[in-house]
Amino acid sequence: MSQQRVATDGGMQTSYGFRTVEDGEKQTLVNDVFHKVAKRYDIMNDVMSGGLHRLWKDAMVASLNPPRRPGFRFLDVAGGTGDIAFRIVAASDKQAQGTVLDINGSMLGVGAERAEKKGYAENLDFVEANAEELPFEDSSFDAYTIAFGIRNVPDIDKALREAYRVLRRGGRFLCLEFSEVEMPILDRVYDAWSFNGIPAMGKAIAGEAEPYQYLVESIRKFPRQADFARMIERAGFSRVGYTNYTGGIAALHSAWKI
Repeated sequence: MSQQRVATDGGMQTSYGFRTVEDGEKQTLVNDVFHKVAKRYDIMNDVMSGGLHRLWKDAMVASLNPPRRPGFRFLDVAGGTGDIAFRIVAASDKQAQGTVLDINGSMLGVGAERAEKKGYAENLDFVEANAEELPFEDSSFDAYTIAFGIRNVPDIDKALREAYRVLRRGGRFLCLEFSEVEMPILDRVYDAWSFNGIPAMGKAIAGEAEPYQYLVESIRKFPRQADFARMIERAGFSRVGYTNYTGGIAALHSAWKI
């Protein structure tokens, strides 16, 4: 069922799930996916992960450990609905100031609405922009986070270089992403659920199966943990490492700009 993963020298630019598309076409297709699923995105995350994404995100923010003092600035990329940003603001006792960046306006609309309801609007800005061309000056942020979003970026190497550019010296890079399952038996169970259960649940809950078919396939095309770590190093980062969650279903990659 799984398809060959891309190597560190690229391949995601023209990979739309298991389909190969023209150079420059992927971004439009991905945007369409997230316009379709924005309103049900967080519900479907629960369905796709059995609720585990909440624990993985909590672990990501615990690893970041934002200080409970004014002055800490973070950038959450591909974080339109606010899930990571809200956790960071809460963990900082509402001291952190964040920018939530997403290329998809529908996702950002959901996030901004949720921020108002949660009382986090004063801590967060919502910016529609491309991860490959961040509209910020060099050395602007203390932390860069991205959760379940980088595999949807066509030019991942370019996005990583941009992450490095906008971080201050001593800044932290954290990327949470679905990855390669490294536990026997679990990998087969996970494949069966992914390809049979998730698209069917997407159709039942969100009214669309195709976007979730893409999301499942995109996970299988994303580089393995060690390969992605090398990509992060190549962008200039130091002290690069990763931690597997739930047998490798997801992995948290960590690095520093030194």
